[in-house]
Amino acid sequence: MIFTPKETLTEQEVKDGLNTVLKEGMTTEAMVTLAGGTFMVAFAIILGASNFQIGLLASLPTFTNIFQLLSVFLIRKYNNRRAVSVICCILARIPMVLLGAMPFFLGDNAPVSLLLFFLFFYYFFGSIAGPSWNAWMKDLVPGDMLGAFFSKRSRYAQTLNVVLSIILALSIDYLRRHAPQYELYVYATMFMMAGIAGLAAVVLLARVPEPRSYLPNENILKMFVKPLRDNNFQRLLVFNSFWLFAVNIATPFFTVYMLKTLGLTLTYIIPLTILSQLSSIFTIGYWGKFADRYSNKTIISICAPLYVACVIAWCFVGIYTNLISNLALLAVIHIVSGSSNAGTNLALTNIGLKLAPSREAIVYLSVKNIITSVFSSLAPLIGGYLADYYTLRQLRVIAEWSGPNLQKTFRLLLLHEWNFLFLIGAVLTLVALQFLPRVREAGEVHKSVVKRIMRTSLKSNLRDYFVIDVLINWHSSLNNMLKSDRASSDAAQQEK
Repeated sequence: MIFTPKETLTEQEVKDGLNTVLKEGMTTEAMVTLAGGTFMVAFAIILGASNFQIGLLASLPTFTNIFQLLSVFLIRKYNNRRAVSVICCILARIPMVLLGAMPFFLGDNAPVSLLLFFLFFYYFFGSIAGPSWNAWMKDLVPGDMLGAFFSKRSRYAQTLNVVLSIILALSIDYLRRHAPQYELYVYATMFMMAGIAGLAAVVLLARVPEPRSYLPNENILKMFVKPLRDNNFQRLLVFNSFWLFAVNIATPFFTVYMLKTLGLTLTYIIPLTILSQLSSIFTIGYWGKFADRYSNKTIISICAPLYVACVIAWCFVGIYTNLISNLALLAVIHIVSGSSNAGTNLALTNIGLKLAPSREAIVYLSVKNIITSVFSSLAPLIGGYLADYYTLRQLRVIAEWSGPNLQKTFRLLLLHEWNFLFLIGAVLTLVALQFLPRVREAGEVHKSVVKRIMRTSLKSNLRDYFVIDVLINWHSSLNNMLKSDRASSDAAQQEK
């Protein structure tokens, strides 16, 4: 059979394979950047997409994960993860080329439904390729360097993303000012190039060796029930599902809010996105190193509260019409969220790999992806509905100063449409964090110990000190505030 797995891989084969995976990650990132969220949302808005349709667009990547059962079926039948990954990736990238060609045939009358149709198959085949790729990489990458390797791969990919995003944003805004009639076709060309880059990534992926895997010879439904009977893995599923639901109810609409409500152009939005990516690039290596040395759960407990603070901060964006004030707040939000997201996402991926038994990794990971996808795909749909519901509703909190020579009104909080949605998302993420302590991970170290060690390590690197150490201090401040609030509440109850 083509792409026949090997019983064992030599050290040189593993080394060459990992280098190829790094190159494949760069090429795949080129595809992701060209067809990225901000550009795809802008494209959908040009075609006249509604809030619900944008929510549906955001839910497709996770909704299609429910078809990952097909990946397990194919691997059980052929026992060839590389063949499944390569063939499904080819079938996934072709719809992206067709999506890009759509405006050249239908112009600006291209229906949003056709866009969603092509994206469905793009994500559908990608979701089938995902579990086989994850299980393949789990056996290829040595267990003691999972965090370091994937943080390095992510850092390289994000660096490329930054460079490409700057070029694309400047080009699109230049054309929008000087030749707006071609804007739609620029996006279309980008998406066609994305599909071609994705096909090039498949060529690299096909060259990565695969160690042979052995799946238990038992009923496939019984195999899928097994992870659900694993109490610790079950607790991870509860936390991961709730967290993704809370995050995805608001996150997909941040770009829409900046485009439609704040009226920002890509010249502003892409640099903000790049700030987030740079923050991620500068810190993900440290998150990966400390996750490997201590535990992924500890990294989540440090990073996740910082992301919650960022979601809350979105409620205050746009309170004042001053552009500089809004951009300054947005810059801080993107820097902090970039770093915290990098740590949280890396740790969530690695803890799933770590808790999954090697011989049943694809089953455990598929169950995890399928269950979490249900919650994360429902969230943007509900978010789109809530955004429409709150369109005509508003909550304004103001403070007034009245004096003999001065009367001044200060706007403290303004909730409307998107801001309501962001506040709901922040509350849900706080609730989700309550399920994290129940998850058990081998080698787990308390976050206070890890924060103290990280401070000591980071003082030797000025750049990272300003990014990570400040975040750790913020995290400590948040914890102290919460403890103070609890103490005040307990004291009040005792007085009563």
